Amino acid sequence: MYVGTLSFDLLLGDVRSLKEKRSVVRPLVAELHRKFAVSVAEVGDQDLYRRARIGLAVVSGDAGHLTEILDRCERLVAARPEVELLSVRRRLHGDDD
Repeated sequence: MYVGTLSFDLLLGDVRSLKEKRSVVRPLVAELHRKFAVSVAEVGDQDLYRRARIGLAVVSGDAGHLTEILDRCERLVAARPEVELLSVRRRLHGDDD
């Protein structure tokens, strides 16, 4: 069994309130969940309206499949024009850890 996690640090574009922030972050979280069947949530910077931290986790029986899903999730977030991807933290855990 392999577990992979991603943590995205995002700078949001033209956002002036927490309400506008939700209108950007919620659809992104929902799309990641729907397209890739991953567990995903906003996990930090909830009180800052121009910043967001999104955490994502995947479980798989194959390390290659896990890496492919994490790569695809990262590309999806990086391609979104309304957010700037400041950093990504990736962790992989296997049975040997």
